[in-house]
Amino acid sequence: MFIPEGFSFGAIASGIKKKGFDLGLIYAEKPALGVGVFTTNLVKAAPVLLGQEVLTRNNKFRAIIVNSGCANACTGEAGLLDAKEISSYLAQKLNCSPEEILPASTGVIGERLPKEKIIKAIPSLIEKLSPERYQDFAKAIMTTDAFPKIASRQIEISGVKINILGIAKGAGMIAPNMATMLAFLLTDISLPQERLAKILKAVVNKTFNRITVDGDTSTNDTVYLMASGQKKEVEKKDMTTFEKALYEVCYELASFIVKDGEGATKLVKISVTNAKSEEKALKMAKTIANSLLVKTALFGEDPNWGRFLAAMGRAGVNFDPNKVDIYVNKIKIVENGLGIGKENENKAHLEMKKPNFSITIDLKEGDYKAYYLTCDLSYDYVKINAEYRT
Repeated sequence: MFIPEGFSFGAIASGIKKKGFDLGLIYAEKPALGVGVFTTNLVKAAPVLLGQEVLTRNNKFRAIIVNSGCANACTGEAGLLDAKEISSYLAQKLNCSPEEILPASTGVIGERLPKEKIIKAIPSLIEKLSPERYQDFAKAIMTTDAFPKIASRQIEISGVKINILGIAKGAGMIAPNMATMLAFLLTDISLPQERLAKILKAVVNKTFNRITVDGDTSTNDTVYLMASGQKKEVEKKDMTTFEKALYEVCYELASFIVKDGEGATKLVKISVTNAKSEEKALKMAKTIANSLLVKTALFGEDPNWGRFLAAMGRAGVNFDPNKVDIYVNKIKIVENGLGIGKENENKAHLEMKKPNFSITIDLKEGDYKAYYLTCDLSYDYVKINAEYRT
């Protein structure tokens, strides 16, 4: 794992959850450039509102504090004051300004943070800081996640090795719109804020904004990117190399989230190719990926291509159904809008038994393409969410 220079991590069990780590901290040794994107859900959690607020007033930060077990959403002015008080106390202990603290929360909506427990745990949390404790931090931000989600890359630009680390959480309430779940991206590159923000938005739109588990957009979706600037500033011509590496990290994290979808047994890439525009291809891929009938067919390992075409027909874009070809991996099951036959469907069924596979829709009308990552919908999804608070 490649750890960017200038960052350390901490995690502690503060008592928000019944057991295990539930409070995590990322600390920058020196003020680090920070940018972020957030949920566009009109119902925004207190940490989202506070994060947006401090990002409008400041661009250098010393810490990200994250709790699991309580979303601090739909808690009104009191919830916002709780988040601010926690940030102020942490800032005091780190000898920095409260506006140098970025907050994030995840968990049950409608409950206030156990502020006293969190404040009491902060001194011990700070004592535990270490560059090696990124795995503990990843565990501290989990809710219904089955495993911690971590990805990293190291690239070389003009003889300088630059590190990128990404840590995310998410398994349910995943249907992004501007951001998704929680993700924390760290790098030691030196870049102007404007470039960093532009790169983050472009990468998020191609990764975290192209995944779905259940069609629900969270109140707490947050993605932060912090750059310590410990390595020399990269020239504009080298931005492509950095952006590609950041994309790879985010795509890997996005794949982990869908793979870990609540109750999921399949990770499926829905690709729409040869469309007249990327926007059209993306809208169609998203509609297929969110279809409950498609997702249940994925769980049943059933190449029920009629469900794919039906979803395409309500995507709100024009296409000629009589030109469409459909593949499961490399097995063609539909040609020019008609099923090829049971022999190929049986082969496709075997492909759908794999934990990862792709469904490709060829519109045969243009040169653009887009994808969406989705998962199947199993019995366990209902069980997990029916019993979430009980």
